Formats: sequence, C-alpha cells, structure tokens
Amino acid sequence: MDIKQVAKDTAKVLTSYFTYQALRTVLAQLSENDPPQALWLHSFSSRHSIQDGEAFLLSLLQEKQELAFRLMTVRQHLAEEVADFLPEMVRASIQQSNMEHRRQHLERMTQLTISDPPARSEQTDSES
Repeated sequence: MDIKQVAKDTAKVLTSYFTYQALRTVLAQLSENDPPQALWLHSFSSRHSIQDGEAFLLSLLQEKQELAFRLMTVRQHLAEEVADFLPEMVRASIQQSNMEHRRQHLERMTQLTISDPPARSEQTDSES
C-alpha cells in the first residue's frame, strides 16, 4: 500500500468535494441575490460534471470567470474552516463506524435460534 498515493487521492477527492460544497453555497447565495445568474450556474453544473472539481472549474473559467473565482474563494474558505477538525473527525468517525459494524456482526453471529418448546398442556396430557 502506497500511503502517499492514498493521501494524494484523498486530497483530490476532498478538493472536489469542497468544490461541490462551494457550488451549493454560491448557488444558494445567487438564488437570493441574482436569480438569473443562479439559473445559469445551475444549468452549467447540470452540463458539466462536478465529480472532478478541477475540470469543472477549468470549464467554468472559460465561460464565466467571475463565478469560477467566487467558487474558488468559497472552497478555499471552507477548506480552511474544516481542515483543523477533519483529521480527528475522520479518525473518530471510522473508529465508531468500525466498532458498530463489529458489534452488529458479533450479535448476528451469536444469536441463538431457539425452537418453540412443546406446549405445556401437551406434556401434561401425555404424562397422565
């Protein structure tokens, strides 16, 4: 396992996720302040995949530079706000999730299937 490559891939995914969150934030702001611009950006985002945030921004830069700069500013702000909390939150979340999966698995493994015991009246009838 190449830890550095895992870190690079994770950073790329997070960068794209911050781009997505920035898009949502900017769309919400534009919906209130500039509905035609919000409609344009929504239409643009439906035509261009946000899956790769960098490719999305490059396409946006070619069509509406001011919106691309705004998205870049918002995603940078989001990253700065979240970066300090993220490592510990990810570790804690994974640890909690793993513990819950293990607990559920152990419960499934240890469940006993108890067949219904014979009815009490049948036992007393046969004993008489």
